[in-house]
Amino acid sequence: MSALTPQSDMPTPTTDKITQAAMETIYLCKFRVSMDGEWLCLRELDDISLTPDPEPTHEDSWEDLTDVVEQLRDDSEDPNYLMANERMNLMNMAKLSIKGLIESALNLGRTLDSDYAPLQQFFVVMEHCLKHGLKAKKTFLGQNKSFWGPLELVEKLVPEAAEITASVKDLPGLKTPVGRGRAWLRLALMQKKLSEYMKALINRKDLLSEFYEPNALMMEEEGAIIAGLLVGLNVIDANFCMKGEDLDSQVGVIDFSMYLKDGNSTKGSEGDGQITAILDQKNYVEELNRHLSATVNNLQAKVDALEKSNTKLTEELAVANNRIITLQEEMERVKEESSYILESSRKVTKDRTADGQALTEARKQLKEETQLRLDVEKELEAQIGMRQEMELAMKMLEKDVCEKQDALVALRQQLDDLRALKHELSFKLQSSDMGVKQKSELNSRLEEKTNQMAATIKQLEQSEKDLVKQAKTLNSAANKLIQKHH
Repeated sequence: MSALTPQSDMPTPTTDKITQAAMETIYLCKFRVSMDGEWLCLRELDDISLTPDPEPTHEDSWEDLTDVVEQLRDDSEDPNYLMANERMNLMNMAKLSIKGLIESALNLGRTLDSDYAPLQQFFVVMEHCLKHGLKAKKTFLGQNKSFWGPLELVEKLVPEAAEITASVKDLPGLKTPVGRGRAWLRLALMQKKLSEYMKALINRKDLLSEFYEPNALMMEEEGAIIAGLLVGLNVIDANFCMKGEDLDSQVGVIDFSMYLKDGNSTKGSEGDGQITAILDQKNYVEELNRHLSATVNNLQAKVDALEKSNTKLTEELAVANNRIITLQEEMERVKEESSYILESSRKVTKDRTADGQALTEARKQLKEETQLRLDVEKELEAQIGMRQEMELAMKMLEKDVCEKQDALVALRQQLDDLRALKHELSFKLQSSDMGVKQKSELNSRLEEKTNQMAATIKQLEQSEKDLVKQAKTLNSAANKLIQKHH
């Protein structure tokens, strides 16, 4: 898009052309973004001069242009005008991101994951759309703007959305409302209900007024247009694993380089398309191989941790067994002491020569020893119960280790199969390259043979003409002989 200052070798633009260019321009951050068909054209506002040339070639046209520029400056300072420009900008970005996502997903022909770049940009644009015009809520930590509040209303409007909201609240890694809102968008896209939920939410502007300003995108016509565009996303399949993603601390930045126009792009031939498909399959297999290797490493770490815990439990079991043997020895000693005391008390009773105070002390000591024996027996029973529980836990751990080892063997087998598939695909790629070369050589040979056959056909046609002439000559000679014979 050309700058607004006139050039010495170019005619001054008219007021109608400048007004039309201003209506086709949307503003975002420090860039002027103009629409060129289905693409964006970016230019920094610092590079665009709004100062008129002191020596214009056409005074009347330049005065009109200055008036238009001053009007644009006045409009740019109006808050309603800025909000309208932001809404138009976000709607255009949503159109481009949704269309680009659908086309790239259909060309890719497989289920999309969270690492897919067009899908990430779509969620970033949707996040900006939902944040536009949000009212700031005051908390004890300050002001907070989050689009999770409006998304929570969907379960009241559409009962099917309650499952998504409950799943988001049950995710353990989410700590902020922004992270919960991002998880909600991903689950709604996986369920292919995002357009339905957004339409139900936009139709209840009486509820949205609690969260948004009156001129926000969700309160105006642009929000309904974006909700209608989301219907096209039902043709794609997406699968996300959000347990390992850090949705709270992600920074949503729109990458305009994905939508800038590229004039050098051309369509490849059918052979190039096959090679590209094989390379895509190879890259997919390598990515799957990497994920499986990471899974095998995690399982191996878990097996090592289980083996360590198994060793620790074995040591604790040995300590418990030693403790039980010690308690049994103490119980035998207490039994011997109690039997000795009983015999002593019996002797004292029979002789009746001992003092009454000694008898009372002996009975008291007997009671204490008896109570000690009962305590030792209880502790022994408790240790025996703990030993049984430890043995049961050991058996369960051994069973779990066996299952993990079986799973590890199966995963290693899958890894070997994938490696074999990778080698096979690389071999096919080499074979396809050799086939292309052989076809080109065969084509050249066929062209040479075709030229030879054409020359042969011409020779045959010439010989046929000669034979026809000879036949006519022979026929006339035969007629003459017949006439002479008669």
